[in-house]
Amino acid sequence: MPEPYHDPALAVEARVADLLSRMTVEEKVAQLGGVWITDLVSPAGFDETRAAERLAHGIGHVTRIGASTGLRPTESAALMNAVQRFAVEHTRLGIPVVVHEESTGGYCAREATVFPQAIGLAATWDLVLVEEVAGVIREQLLAVGARHTLAPVLDIARDPRWGRVEETYGENPVLAGALGTAYVRGLQTDDLRHGVICTGKHFLGYGLPEGGLNHAPVQLGPRELREVFAEPFAAAIRDAGLASMMNSYSSVDGLPCAGAASILTGLLRDELGFDGVVVADYNAVELLVTHHHTAADKAAAAAQALSAGLDLELPAFDCYRHLLRLVQVGEVEEGLVDRAAGRVLASKFRLGLFEQPYVDAARAGAVFDTFGQRDLARWAATRSIVLLRNEDALLPLDLDRLGRVAVIGPLADSVRGLQGDYHYPAHTEIVFELESSAPSILPQAGGAFAPGPHYTPHVTPLAALTTAVGDWAELDYEIGCAVTGDDRSGIDAAVLAAERSDVALVFVGGESGLMPHSTVGEARDASDLALTGPQQELVEAIVATGRPTVVTVIGGRVFALPWIAANVGAVVQAWLPGEEGGNAIADVLLGHVNPGGRLPVTMPRDVGQVPVHGTHRSGGGRSQFWHDYTDGPAAPLFPFGHGLS
Repeated sequence: MPEPYHDPALAVEARVADLLSRMTVEEKVAQLGGVWITDLVSPAGFDETRAAERLAHGIGHVTRIGASTGLRPTESAALMNAVQRFAVEHTRLGIPVVVHEESTGGYCAREATVFPQAIGLAATWDLVLVEEVAGVIREQLLAVGARHTLAPVLDIARDPRWGRVEETYGENPVLAGALGTAYVRGLQTDDLRHGVICTGKHFLGYGLPEGGLNHAPVQLGPRELREVFAEPFAAAIRDAGLASMMNSYSSVDGLPCAGAASILTGLLRDELGFDGVVVADYNAVELLVTHHHTAADKAAAAAQALSAGLDLELPAFDCYRHLLRLVQVGEVEEGLVDRAAGRVLASKFRLGLFEQPYVDAARAGAVFDTFGQRDLARWAATRSIVLLRNEDALLPLDLDRLGRVAVIGPLADSVRGLQGDYHYPAHTEIVFELESSAPSILPQAGGAFAPGPHYTPHVTPLAALTTAVGDWAELDYEIGCAVTGDDRSGIDAAVLAAERSDVALVFVGGESGLMPHSTVGEARDASDLALTGPQQELVEAIVATGRPTVVTVIGGRVFALPWIAANVGAVVQAWLPGEEGGNAIADVLLGHVNPGGRLPVTMPRDVGQVPVHGTHRSGGGRSQFWHDYTDGPAAPLFPFGHGLS
């Protein structure tokens, strides 16, 4: 007769209690951490010897098969099955693992559909669309056996200097909460046995760090913390049953979130009613020692985080490996380990992993980047585009009056420029562009497992426009300049192209990612919101020709562009539109689709206005009593919700 914890007819709580009663302390602690998939493979494939060392007592999570390798879906699913089979068949209690992944703008893996980054999805203001996008992500994750995703980002973004604004749903807690709830519903569904656990991140206040600097301290009073920054998380918990939460790297009023019981237990569980599993942002427990200085060493950090309510250390065991000794010597109560392990186990029972731990690897590839999914990606990108300015009805372009079109700028034909920092392969540049000795947040994976610049077919604006107008007009393409650097040698050729044209279409912006060459993204913060490199000069030179000019901004930075807004005929904000971005932009420029995007964030005139947003407290947003700054207006360049049609 099978043990009660194997009986799906029993309540989850009963199954958890039965399983905990059978577990050793080693086995309980093993559920409180993860292991990188790259630590379980060798050049020949899944390595049972390595698995026997690292999974001897089981494991809580396996970290990112998709985002840390270059495996295709069928291979990824087969590897997951191999890991799962070892856990189920070669550990004493047969507890299955959970594979977690990233999915801010689509599943971050090779051959997965690349949707717009979250800030673009937010610009659609379309709950049904976001839930539909999440449904595709769910389908792809399920196909490869990944049952937990580290998304959505529910941080409120009120400082455009911060590089991770692009991963959020914007500045407004009601909008972010509604969109985040739609995303969670699309992934988790009403029954986690058919869904994927979502992780709300980063709890809490991460989007308002001092100076806009990643990981910097946050200073917020209790009312603002709850009414603004906690509200999207509260909505996803209340309205969609959000099943996982991730701590913020920052401290709030001096309390590091990863080690503060008042945040992870008092606020999150007692006030907001969260009953899921809290996972650590990568290396956050160690940062209690090295960054926050609230713990003397890793063992103390583990005790602090566990006591605060952090259940699972990610990406891999580090500090939490000390918990076994701490329990044995009486410095940590075993009940705290039971509490955390029980939450991890409950998530596995709710996912149905004990009943169905494997997937059909042979069929996995059938749900990746299909025609229907690409159509949805195109529609989502189109809906995300915001028309900021359109003087004299310059847009849509009249093909009957176009004999020659100049396509200009560093983002006009850049596949890389269409991707956000959590799109694959932009995200995995931190592995495949670095030497093995260089610092990296992701592990090195060699041979067939190595990630690389494996793009799905991406359509750039130039490619889309060439297809769309090639039969009506001649296209002249000039890059003009790069996104960064000082090279202005291409501007003259771009000016000549504009002078010969009936209209100049200029594509500028930034590069999102995690590498030093990226201008925005995680750990890529900025003190200036102007266009980088010579891009502003390029635009000014094109406008000086007198030709009708359309500027399309592509990227994750919320730029301050007062000159462009005042002097360019039409200005389009395209965010990070993903694989079908070029087609979406062409659809808007040519009038095939009426743009419906609305700004989910306020666009400032100048960085000196920050923070500037649409819901200042009474008396905010202007100077008393003359209202404006001495050197310019206090009003934003474009307010939250702005968007023409």
